Amino acid sequence: MTVTVSATLAVNEALAEKRRQGVRVLPLGFGEAGLPVHPVMRDRLTAGNGANAYGPVAGSTALREAAAGYWERRGLPTDPALVIAGPGSKPLLYSLLLEIGGDTAIAAPSWVSYAAQSRLVGQRPVMVPTATGQGGVPQPDLLHAAVTAAREQGRTVNAVVVTLPDNPTGTVASADTVRHLCEVARALDLVIISDEIYRDLVHPADPGGEATEVHSPAEYAPERTVISTGLSKNLALGGWRIGVLRLPDSEIGHRLRGGLLGVASEIWSSPAAPVQEAAAHAFTEPAELLDHIDRSRRLHGIVAGAVTEAFVRAGATVSAPRAAFYLYPDFEPAREQLAALHGVATGPDLTGLLLDRFGMGVLPAAEFGEGAGALRMRVATSLLYGDSEERRYAALAATDPLALPWIRDHLDRLTEVLDELLTGASTPVPARPEATAPQTVS
Repeated sequence: MTVTVSATLAVNEALAEKRRQGVRVLPLGFGEAGLPVHPVMRDRLTAGNGANAYGPVAGSTALREAAAGYWERRGLPTDPALVIAGPGSKPLLYSLLLEIGGDTAIAAPSWVSYAAQSRLVGQRPVMVPTATGQGGVPQPDLLHAAVTAAREQGRTVNAVVVTLPDNPTGTVASADTVRHLCEVARALDLVIISDEIYRDLVHPADPGGEATEVHSPAEYAPERTVISTGLSKNLALGGWRIGVLRLPDSEIGHRLRGGLLGVASEIWSSPAAPVQEAAAHAFTEPAELLDHIDRSRRLHGIVAGAVTEAFVRAGATVSAPRAAFYLYPDFEPAREQLAALHGVATGPDLTGLLLDRFGMGVLPAAEFGEGAGALRMRVATSLLYGDSEERRYAALAATDPLALPWIRDHLDRLTEVLDELLTGASTPVPARPEATAPQTVS
């Protein structure tokens, strides 16, 4: 089969080309955390640079024990022997799909790689819609119907993938939704693959507001839930390529472990040893890293909230993001307007127009498992924090990151683009007071 470049990576390359051409860009397409490496992690990686042996296929004992402790602190007791580390969560997911076999049920919308990897291992993904505000978890009743129908057609469906919190919507499914999903998975004997890589990036609650909680399927169906996580989002270490799986302490988990280690031994042998040493420290969650993550999720929440407001003012409908650095605006209310002004009929038409005419990189719903007719798009806000380490540190430290000139300029540009998109005429954004030296968060 022909495999194209992942849409998230492709839009990043398209924006880089726009920059080389001198075009002013709005980088809202690539889901990178957009923050600097904490000095403690730099030091740990440097200290481990003499580790050059392959090491155990499952990962070092120190890393697996640290990851087990991470889950234990979240109410999920974990046997380190049932933790497997790999060079990023992507290859771990691929190996898991390969080992489980059969077809996999996947939320629509969902992260682009789930369906792509499913096809790569020879599956036909079963796409199941999510409910508004419950992103990442297929609607349980629809899941039951879809899997039952597929099996009646002679297909084998063995697993369902959920994402908590969600990419692309930035929402967090409720405990009731997750519990119901687990009941259906148990009734249909499905393995649940729970991607929880954004778990630590739930936005802080507004004063007087109710905090958002992440409920893992492992709370309700511990015997059949595999959890995936890593450090690419909470600590912005995407380029370090390290991920971990938590397997259930059950017949399912022990069976999967043997097969996964066999696959890993033939593909990557073992994760990079220096990175494992640094990751083992990170998963112990020392105070300085917890503080760094707290500042990160605060920044993500503030900027994602401001971008959401810009889309709402423009007439899009948006479920308020509760975690990570994504939102999923829908321009269905402006369909007739967009058709009359620009001849837009599909989501790819709309996002193509935004890229070509305005240098704004976003991804259409069609890339996330929805139909081309949907005028929804995935917007990633984390590359608005600055194009240098100095600016990114300033964004993390600022009491009001929206007052920083480079973030403010991006937000003003977004308002201009959306106004011109929906009116056909450019309206200058009123000048805002110049920002003074940013205050820092104490």
